[in-house]
Amino acid sequence: MKEPEILSVPPLDDADADALAPLRPRGPFDACRGGVALRIVLFVQGVGGIAAMFPADGIGAWLVRWAFYGGAMLPPTLAWLLLICSLGPLMKRSSLAMHYLVGGALGAAAGMAACATLVAAASLPLERVPWFGATAAGILLAIVAVAGMTLRARGHNPAESAARLAELQARIRPHFLFNTLNSAIALVREEPVRAELLLEDLAELFRRALMDPAATVTLAEECDLARRYLRMEQIRFGDRMQVEWALDPAAAGALLPPLLLQPLVENAVIYGVESHAGQARLRVESERRGQSVIVRITNTVPPPAPMGPPCRAGHGIALANVRDRLFLMHDLQSSFRAERKGDLFHVRLRMPA
Repeated sequence: MKEPEILSVPPLDDADADALAPLRPRGPFDACRGGVALRIVLFVQGVGGIAAMFPADGIGAWLVRWAFYGGAMLPPTLAWLLLICSLGPLMKRSSLAMHYLVGGALGAAAGMAACATLVAAASLPLERVPWFGATAAGILLAIVAVAGMTLRARGHNPAESAARLAELQARIRPHFLFNTLNSAIALVREEPVRAELLLEDLAELFRRALMDPAATVTLAEECDLARRYLRMEQIRFGDRMQVEWALDPAAAGALLPPLLLQPLVENAVIYGVESHAGQARLRVESERRGQSVIVRITNTVPPPAPMGPPCRAGHGIALANVRDRLFLMHDLQSSFRAERKGDLFHVRLRMPA
């Protein structure tokens, strides 16, 4: 080879060292996510509804009092969420006790603010104002909210680690590695340039498989990796596999977990191309719609044989893996759907732009 240094492993730079570093624990101040904030607001409003039951003497009176309590509790709750969200970057390296202390202190202020709103609306005399109870309730609700975010953050890392293990097992499959190396060996003498490109694509796939699963990549990077994978498989299948790309440049910057699209196109190859006796088609498209990005992957599937064995079907592990990782990152701002319609299998992902 003209460039033998390609075969050597370069020293790790800072970016690679960070990518291969072990997962760091995430702070529980995750209130910037819309789904988390919505759950906290609904939780506080639900507690207000329970509190409104005690002095009420009927359903009508209870609904009126609940609306009264809810209106007083909503602005302090939103202010608490805003402050918690803004403090998130500063609190990442703080201890868990500090998270509870800060959350409880802000909860006490929110409880007093809600009480002041109730006092102003009801014109209560100062000697009847339940300042102590409102403050204690604010602290308790805040601690419960921080505890919920802490549990969610702790569940995030094991889920990603399990997803990473599943990906590594799926990505570095012996038969795929065997087929790719055989293709490279066949190309070395006749087409050395293509063989070199094939091995470069394989190395990039392995490098991405070893990335920190807590990292994020852009849709453009994921599409590039999917292109590399399909380019490797194209050598094996030739004209049997027809690939179409329809990518929207405005959607290229959307963030998603690493190795999210590659399992989907791999599924399309395994169950749509390998199982198809004739020519198979695979289409990858992206589209930006307002503040959302839509990604669609469509592939043909062989029709069921009337007298033969049933078509090869998967267990849905890769699809469930992708769905769970997408939801972990984007929560309620994302969606995932996979379905078969006739001779086509459709996968649709939605994520923030």
